[in-house]
Amino acid sequence: MPGWLGGLIEDQCFFVGCEVHEKKKKNEKNIFCLHCCTSLCSHCVPSHHPSHPLLQVRRYVYNDVVRLDDLEKLIDCSHVQPYTINSAKVVFLKPRPQSRPSKGSGNICLTCDRILQEPFHFCSLSCKVEHVMLGGEELGNILHQFKESELAFSHDLEDQEDVVVQMVTPSSVLEDPLHCRSTVHSVGFMWISKQGSV
Repeated sequence: MPGWLGGLIEDQCFFVGCEVHEKKKKNEKNIFCLHCCTSLCSHCVPSHHPSHPLLQVRRYVYNDVVRLDDLEKLIDCSHVQPYTINSAKVVFLKPRPQSRPSKGSGNICLTCDRILQEPFHFCSLSCKVEHVMLGGEELGNILHQFKESELAFSHDLEDQEDVVVQMVTPSSVLEDPLHCRSTVHSVGFMWISKQGSV
């Protein structure tokens, strides 16, 4: 398993306070460096390697999610059930805890038996990866060669820490639409190259 994939779905804890910037506000680690295989907070980004590809992790109902558009640049997410939150499709990184065990009826995750919508086979990215590995398939078959510039931090924003914080943190937590009907939340900013836009 590539280091970045293991770090993303197994090793790293997101939305914990950054030890380096513990005295600063909005210091939760919600950015993942695909080269260093480590989580960063928005205050870390300006001093981090500018050419390293970064992935923003978001939170939905106490679970870590990543935008489907971002994740599909790295790995085949077909058959993983996406969720639409604030007009953005997201994929869970790990299985969500089940309130009750599945009775085996209907469509369920091939790895953890969580109930799914048709025609999906996996509830999260880690469930798909585990299924591929247990089946003896090569992970390389579902990994994509990605352009680092598509996930690189823009040099124009270097040393502009306040701008980085403003752009990253509003969309860190994707609210449950059922719990915030009266509030409109921004979808936020996706880290891509200077040539692209959301």
